[in-house]
Amino acid sequence: MSFQFNFNIVETESSSEDIIEDKGKIKEDNDVQPENLDDKSVRQRATNSATCAASDKTLSCAPATEHQVPTDVCSVLENKIVESGSGLHFVNVSVVEMTLSDSDVSGENIVSKSITSNSDLISGVYEGGMKIWECTFDLIRYFEDEDVRFEDKSVLDLGCGAGLLGLFSLKQKAKEVHFQDYNRTVIEEITIPNALVNCDSDGLTKSMDDEPTGKRVKKSHPETGLLSKCRFFSGEWSHFTQLMLNQVPPVKYDVILTSETIYNPAYYSALHDVFQNLLASEGIVYLASKSHYFGVGGGVHLFETFIKERKLFHSHTLKVHDDGLQRMLLSLAFKHS
Repeated sequence: MSFQFNFNIVETESSSEDIIEDKGKIKEDNDVQPENLDDKSVRQRATNSATCAASDKTLSCAPATEHQVPTDVCSVLENKIVESGSGLHFVNVSVVEMTLSDSDVSGENIVSKSITSNSDLISGVYEGGMKIWECTFDLIRYFEDEDVRFEDKSVLDLGCGAGLLGLFSLKQKAKEVHFQDYNRTVIEEITIPNALVNCDSDGLTKSMDDEPTGKRVKKSHPETGLLSKCRFFSGEWSHFTQLMLNQVPPVKYDVILTSETIYNPAYYSALHDVFQNLLASEGIVYLASKSHYFGVGGGVHLFETFIKERKLFHSHTLKVHDDGLQRMLLSLAFKHS
């Protein structure tokens, strides 16, 4: 069975400054961001986070789940519009949000809840995965400029959202890439579609060009070369950590990539546990963040203090961006390495 739907690839500049977000594109600093939450939202986030941390053993907060890629590509890419930047393809999230506002098959209803609360972050409900935050592009540019190698590496894109960091490493010949986000909706509606169009973008583009406008039919089975290296997970970090440790053998990553995940100090313990338990002994973490998130209270300096107090990792500042709100890139590694 074939589907008739609208699927376009639009070329854009790779610079994050030129990709402007309006309900799904890159969010500028003067828009609603994690640092701009009101005090009531911040207090509620802290309360929910503490409740979640206290009840990890009962799996009361977003249990970790692995998601399989549907064999029918058409069902995944139906009504998707795809843009390009930084050498990658990614779905236009504004279109995804419009679709999900009418029908959210995952049952999370994160779009309507985000609209109702007028916030990109709702603790324990939605953690911002439907936005592509600017630090993601900072890290990709750093990898390009410094010729960071991913060949034959096992990579985790933690708090992946659109999954651009993991997809970049995949294009650089990573051995395997795992994508994790808090929300299953993000994984199913954004991350997996992005993986499909990047793992088989040439074939998908060709199939579009072979069909008349308005009757573009996608082939039902993508090439499995790159896609076979990917796994997709949703759920809270502590539960994800336990799921990976329960694998046989337990999963360890050579590289962990994460962008704009240290905005809330209430999450630092769970994040540290991911690094401690899932990073290979000689592995490295690449972390991108704003220096400070106003309102929520997190940021680079507070996180570095947290890391130092636990005496397990040493951190190194890779790059500082001073345009707009200050942004920083860090690397972390075990002290013994």
